[in-house]
Amino acid sequence: MLVKAGVDISRLNREIRRALSTINSIHLLEQYELIITSTCEGNHSAGSLHYANDAVDIRYPKKANKDKTVKKIRKLLGPDYDVVPEKDHIHIEYDPK
Repeated sequence: MLVKAGVDISRLNREIRRALSTINSIHLLEQYELIITSTCEGNHSAGSLHYANDAVDIRYPKKANKDKTVKKIRKLLGPDYDVVPEKDHIHIEYDPK
């Protein structure tokens, strides 16, 4: 998994950091790179878990099937994570119910 220049993953909480290695396994299966484009930096909605260091945004290649990728991430991470497809990225947050 790649990290976009200027993105800081060092402050992410343990659960979301662990999720990154799990998410990275998709790259190995599908043979394309996912790119972390945002953690706490940037503008996010009020109350966003980005600001609590419990969320990341991931960009996927245009050749990837977004719905398939989202489905795989949801399955791999389980119910404690929200995986939300956005227009140009996938938002992933640790949010146990």
